[in-house]
Amino acid sequence: MELVKRYIAAVQRELPDTKRDEIGRELHANIMDQLDALQEQKGQLTEFDIAAVLKQMGHPRAVAEQFVPPQPLISQSYLRLYKHTLFMVLGILFLLQVVDSTSAWLSSQMGLIGYLHSLASGFIEDVVLGFTSITVAFWLMSRYSPAQERQCQQNWQPELLPEAGPGWQHIPLQDIFTDLATYLFLLIVIWHPLWLSAEQLEVSRFLLTDSAHQLLKWASPLPLMGIANSLWQLRQRLWNKQMLIANVLLNAAFGIAILLLATVDPLLNLDPGAWQKVFELQHLERAAVTGLVITAMFPLWEVLRDLRRLWSIRG
Repeated sequence: MELVKRYIAAVQRELPDTKRDEIGRELHANIMDQLDALQEQKGQLTEFDIAAVLKQMGHPRAVAEQFVPPQPLISQSYLRLYKHTLFMVLGILFLLQVVDSTSAWLSSQMGLIGYLHSLASGFIEDVVLGFTSITVAFWLMSRYSPAQERQCQQNWQPELLPEAGPGWQHIPLQDIFTDLATYLFLLIVIWHPLWLSAEQLEVSRFLLTDSAHQLLKWASPLPLMGIANSLWQLRQRLWNKQMLIANVLLNAAFGIAILLLATVDPLLNLDPGAWQKVFELQHLERAAVTGLVITAMFPLWEVLRDLRRLWSIRG
C-alpha cells in the first residue's frame, strides 16, 4: 500500500497544517473502503489496480480543494459591490485627473503630447493607490465578516420578502453607484479649491466665473442629499412610494439648480489667453448654456419617470 501512502501525503501537502491529520485519516479510510470492495470482486489487487482507483479519485490538488476549497481574495458576496466601488472610484479619479491636467495645459505652454502624458501618468498613479486601497479594504471585509454573513443568511425569513412588483422596482447596483460617483465628483469639483494654494486657485478658475462657482457652492447640499438618497437605495434595492417621492424632489431641485446656473451671466471665465489654443471663443458661451439646459433634462426626465411610477403604485 505504499502507493496509497504516497497519494495521501501528496494530498496533505496541499492542505493547511491544522487539517492534514484529520483529512488524511478520512481519505485513507475512503480509499481503503474502495480497495476492499474491489478486492472482493477481483481477488488479489495489483499495483495497477490500486493506481487505477487513485487516478479515478483525481489529482491530489483537486482532492485537497474538495476538502478545503480555496478562499478567494474577495468574498463572492462582496464581489459585485467591490467591482462597482472600483469602477466608481476610478471613474472619479479619472475625471479629476482630466480637470487637473486640463488646468495645467491651459495655464502653460504644454503641448498636446505633454497633456496626454500628464493625463496618463497622473491617472496611473491614482489607479495604483485607489485599486490597492479598495482591494485591501474588501479583503479585510471578506476575512473578518464571514460568520456574520452566514448568520444573516441562516436567519432570513420568507415572510419578510417584499411583494412581487413590476421589473422597474428593482434598483440595479450600477445605477446606484453611477449616481454616487456623480454626486461625489460634484462635491469634489465644487469644494476642491479649499485645498489649493493661491497660484493653483487662480489656475483652477479657468472655466467658471466666481458668481457661477458661488452658485455651485449654494447648491452643494444637493449632492449631499443625493449621496444619502443613493445609500438609502443601496440598502432597500426596491423603489417604494417614499423613495420615489424623495427622488422626484431631489431631481427637480437638481434640474432647477442647473437651469439657474445657465442664467448666470457671464457663465464662463473667457480669458482669451487661456482658451485661444483650445477653443474659438465666439460660440463657447452659447455652447455652455446649451449644454447646461440639456444636462438639466436628465434629472427632469427622472422626475417625470418617477411621477409615472408613483401614479402606478399610488395608495
